[in-house]
Amino acid sequence: MKLDNPPHKLSFSELFQWGRRPTDLLDAYTQRYGDIFTIQLPGEKPITIISHPQALEDILTAPLGTFAAGVGNEMFRPVMGDNSLMLLDGKAHQRQRKLLVPPYHGERMRLYGSLICELAEQMMMSWKVGTSVELSSCMREVSLNALLNVVFGLTKSDRSEKLREKLLLLVGVGTSAYFTFPLFFPALQKDWGAWSPWGRFLRLQKEVDELLYAEIAERRQNFQSERTDILSLLLAARDEEGQSMSDRELRDELITLLLVGYDTASTALMWALYWIHKVPEIQQKLLAEIDTVSDLSNVKAIAQLPYLTATCQETLRITPAIILAFMRVAQAPFETMGYEFPVGSRIYPNIYSTHRNQEVYSNPQQFQPERFLNRQYSSYEYLPFGGGNRMCVGNAFAMYLMKLVIFTILSRYQLTLTDTRPVNFIRRGPGIEPSRSINLLVTERRYRQSNVFVNAVS
Repeated sequence: MKLDNPPHKLSFSELFQWGRRPTDLLDAYTQRYGDIFTIQLPGEKPITIISHPQALEDILTAPLGTFAAGVGNEMFRPVMGDNSLMLLDGKAHQRQRKLLVPPYHGERMRLYGSLICELAEQMMMSWKVGTSVELSSCMREVSLNALLNVVFGLTKSDRSEKLREKLLLLVGVGTSAYFTFPLFFPALQKDWGAWSPWGRFLRLQKEVDELLYAEIAERRQNFQSERTDILSLLLAARDEEGQSMSDRELRDELITLLLVGYDTASTALMWALYWIHKVPEIQQKLLAEIDTVSDLSNVKAIAQLPYLTATCQETLRITPAIILAFMRVAQAPFETMGYEFPVGSRIYPNIYSTHRNQEVYSNPQQFQPERFLNRQYSSYEYLPFGGGNRMCVGNAFAMYLMKLVIFTILSRYQLTLTDTRPVNFIRRGPGIEPSRSINLLVTERRYRQSNVFVNAVS
């Protein structure tokens, strides 16, 4: 059978809300239409948004060739590039994915872990007891520094410093709320001068590309096999036919990893620390667990802490870093739960609403890490990084980063929210962020070696 309701055509006000406060619309539409419904943006083909776990399982386990996802990400081509993993399908996607996954696993993760803790310590060097810190800027700083070091491995050379500077600017433009509209509406992709967001992006993109291609050329010429950053590892990687990535492929994948990874990591960290300090009982449980780790340099032990892990999982459930998984475009007729989708149907797995399904999660609006200690959820009930063959390649690194940064912060300082009022959700790239600044007051310095809280002189 076909969907019962015709596509809901978004009004101008709803369209603005979709760009600014998408979760409000997802809540309203799910309540009105259920967990499978269709909407239509002006000038676009209808899209079906699905949050039912059974339907998600059918979609994510469908045979290869049933769906194409790259075509659904066409809007990101000007930003990520033609060779971005997000835009590829079929054999090209499989090849790139196999080359990209290894750097995020194994012994390399332990090396990244020590670096992450060090960067978190550096980020906190300016913190003083009795002053407040703005959570968003702090988490963006540590996330971006982690990605620049892990992905690019930039050194202290003049070109590396320039590249770091330009990448910082590119990230700022590419992840701003105003940049969302030109992506949804290509007609707005015009260079109207220095004040134009799109024009500024194009100029920054050109400067970054020149510096990045020069960096790649030098790395190829003076390859150092002992380096562990992702750029160096990808330079050494070979596919099944013994071929390496081209310069253009490297550029596109590196920019994709940076832009997507930065937004998701920084917002996830910000939400985690907000929820931890919003619910004092959770904070106390975490501190008690943290105190069981005697060696603060043992990143493996930190990453295995069960309540810390559950807290990160619950953060990504209630405030996912990605609200909708990659769009799937049907390449063959598809059926799920009695609904028929012809070729060309466009489907979005709805992560946000899936994570609020009351039949799966009791009291879904409440932040309760214990739910992940008491139950194992399927990958169709809990999918913060997407699923199937389009699952985020950096999912393990993202969780690792969250755990280590949170552990390092809570090990060093006692913090409290300066404003405990509820916050609304607004769009931040593919996810959501608080509608207002979140500030934490530094109340005490925590001396972990003695396992005692001591008032500190700042």
